[in-house]
Amino acid sequence: MSSGFSRGRNGGVVAVFEAAEISLLRSLVSMMLGIVSPGHTSDDPLERALGIGDGAAPSDPVLARLFPSAYEDEKESSDFRRYTEATLRDGKRADAQTVHETARSGRFELSPEEAQAWLRSLNDLRLTLGTKLDVTEEVHDEIATMSEDDPRYPAYVTYDWLTYLQDSLVRALW
Repeated sequence: MSSGFSRGRNGGVVAVFEAAEISLLRSLVSMMLGIVSPGHTSDDPLERALGIGDGAAPSDPVLARLFPSAYEDEKESSDFRRYTEATLRDGKRADAQTVHETARSGRFELSPEEAQAWLRSLNDLRLTLGTKLDVTEEVHDEIATMSEDDPRYPAYVTYDWLTYLQDSLVRALW
């Protein structure tokens, strides 16, 4: 297993990963790129060119978790989503792409900007997997008592690994 992240030079971060971990990480990031593909835009050509969406809240639980409502009021939330979701999707795709392009086996160093993109992308991956698994605060207790023969075991261990990576990266950055 990787040693995670440690403080690097000039605000950067050093990462150490095994080849199998990079393969898994790239697979997860590819999945994320598909999930946060450009959303629905308005039928109006000018609004479409500006990336103004339709404002509809996502029905997919993963997308609802990645793009939560900004307001309790449905109208205010729809208006806000209309003007911001395309930019948020672009940012999530850019972060995932940064991880995909910079991840490699062995030891490598990330710039401060790349490390921040990794942090945001790891968070998105955890939110996605956590939503799909219906993770609760008792997840670590569940993993500890779960049999390795349980078909859910690989996904839960992957979620736990992403949690470790995110924690390791936060500690290296601060």
